[in-house]
Amino acid sequence: MTTRALLLGGISALLLGGTMVGCAANGGGIASASDRSGALAAKRAAADAGRAQTALGKRDGPTAINFAERAVVLMPQSAEYRMLLGQSYLQGGRFASASHAFADTLQLSPTNGKAALNLALAQVATGDWQAARQTLAANTTIIPALDRGLALSLAGDTAAGITLLTETARSSETTAKVRQNLALSFALAGRWQEARVVAAADMAPADVDARLEQWAKFAQPVNASDQVASLLGVRAMADAGQPVALALNAPAPTPGSPDQALAVVDPVTIEPPVEVAVAATAGPVGGVSKVSFGPRQEVVQAIPALMLRPAGGPIKVASASAPSGRGMATAAYQVKAPASGHWYVQLGAFENAGVARDAWGRAAKRFAVLAGYNPNGMTFKADGEDFYRLSVGGFSRSTADAMCLQYRAKGGACFVRIGAGDAMAQWLRKPGMQLASR
Repeated sequence: MTTRALLLGGISALLLGGTMVGCAANGGGIASASDRSGALAAKRAAADAGRAQTALGKRDGPTAINFAERAVVLMPQSAEYRMLLGQSYLQGGRFASASHAFADTLQLSPTNGKAALNLALAQVATGDWQAARQTLAANTTIIPALDRGLALSLAGDTAAGITLLTETARSSETTAKVRQNLALSFALAGRWQEARVVAAADMAPADVDARLEQWAKFAQPVNASDQVASLLGVRAMADAGQPVALALNAPAPTPGSPDQALAVVDPVTIEPPVEVAVAATAGPVGGVSKVSFGPRQEVVQAIPALMLRPAGGPIKVASASAPSGRGMATAAYQVKAPASGHWYVQLGAFENAGVARDAWGRAAKRFAVLAGYNPNGMTFKADGEDFYRLSVGGFSRSTADAMCLQYRAKGGACFVRIGAGDAMAQWLRKPGMQLASR
């Protein structure tokens, strides 16, 4: 069974959202039913949209993009054609363009839950996890819980995703898809035993092992686009965004005008995956900046307790019958003893500790300079909202400066500050642990 087939088991509308219900031949691009030019444009747009849908059915993204762009040029105010364009961009691995197209679709059709879901998915693929979480939060009423929960987990808030999916799984609306989305969310959070238990509710033991092995690889992406590309079964492409002439407020060209030439594009060849920058909101009190995660480096966090990856071999998932603690992996590194001091390197400020934990996991895999250090965190208020700082510290000033310079040299963004209540990260604390005040 393929990786994609295993991953898709617990997902419903989280992918392309289905094909268009119909093509509005008399949509916003026609000024009047008696306008012959408009009628001709509508007829051509409907034909191009039909060809785009046919190409999507054949998983031919470049051809679908070609025809969908033509349809949008002819009828720029059609929400259905813009939805089709976004689906085509996703199929072609052009995630930045897909974000633009789905955002335009939502502007034209604010109640389109599939467009909102796919917008969040495209934002995840471009590494803009904060924007994805904002999209999901703004559209809670129109995105089904089973899809919104998994989307939250993919966007870095596994705690919220698991909470939502657990509530749904315990309700009368529970289905096998809900439970599989919950199991995958547990896997993304590194909670492998719970992932196994939930997945086993609807699968044979042998199938559970196979799925967990696939999820183990899925949970450790190299690029921001990897997980979404795997779900879609496509390859990410370098993408600067959709053509300017396709912008929602661009003037509609007349048939045969020079602007229409952009839609007549020869299908392009899908290239190998490209490196996509990963970004998360970060900043000090009173300021906001960006922290960018560069190319992946060695894994410096402890290997998930349920997995053991032999050198050069496949990932092994512990059997459900294995006694607790037997055959489990140990930490892959020794924690360094930092120089004693009160200086910290701040890596980001996030909505909550769960999002910060996900950001730390991604950063620790990509920045060798973080190897061996445990993260620190603290909650603070800015503009009336709670945020969770993520930092590494307890350094002398010179050590903190050196670390931040190394981090920036690899593409990250950070700053050095004096300690302000930083303590062991919330997710590392044992129940009942008391932290001494500074």
